[in-house]
Amino acid sequence: MPANGIRANETTVPLLPCFSAEETLAFYKSLGFAVTYEQRRPYLYLAFTLSGFDLHFGKAPAGIDPSTEDAGGCLVMVDDVAAYHAAFTAAMRAAHGKVLAKGLPRITRYRPGASRFTLMDPNGNSIVFIRRDEPMELEYGGDKDLPPLRRALDNARIYREFKNDDKAAFRVVTSALRRHGEESPAADRAVAYATLIELAVALGEHERVEPLRSDLEGVAAQLDEGERRLVADELHLADDLETWIAGTAQD
Repeated sequence: MPANGIRANETTVPLLPCFSAEETLAFYKSLGFAVTYEQRRPYLYLAFTLSGFDLHFGKAPAGIDPSTEDAGGCLVMVDDVAAYHAAFTAAMRAAHGKVLAKGLPRITRYRPGASRFTLMDPNGNSIVFIRRDEPMELEYGGDKDLPPLRRALDNARIYREFKNDDKAAFRVVTSALRRHGEESPAADRAVAYATLIELAVALGEHERVEPLRSDLEGVAAQLDEGERRLVADELHLADDLETWIAGTAQD
């Protein structure tokens, strides 16, 4: 219980480490943040605001390496995650001619229906945008009520969208197909192949894509119209990702 006299009118503002004032200012201003405070001496302090939230920065402590990407972080709870991702990627294209998808700074990709994405700033801080109604509980290892291959696909979703680990997602689905593919419905196998295609594109392992498409074609004849649409939607995401990645490579 709050102590007597405390009113429920608090505001929490994250204070994150900053290694370069110039890079930090340039990055956040390019995304549309307004600078509300800027000081270099006698100590570094920067403050930014966007919409209804603020980010503040101070001098990074000694011994922190931004390349390890664990300098600091915060969660931003929003109603519409997709809108923020679209706004940031558009701002990056306007400022840099491409989406920053690798190294620092960068933004992680967003799949329709996902509940979060991460913005990594030049200091190695992670700003995670999360849909306000995202489920509180996640079953790492996949939903145990699902059959094996679907459970692996659910587990891959967790790796991909919550841990930013496409390699682990690829391994999980590949292993499940090898162990449970023959006993699984054709629709589940088709979705698994389509998922692997999207992950292969994300990982830059383009040599895997054609063999996976061949495997998918071998299953396609067994699908009904609704199942084909489901697979087509997944493949469309892979095509969109190809376009997105191509855009990140432009000068």
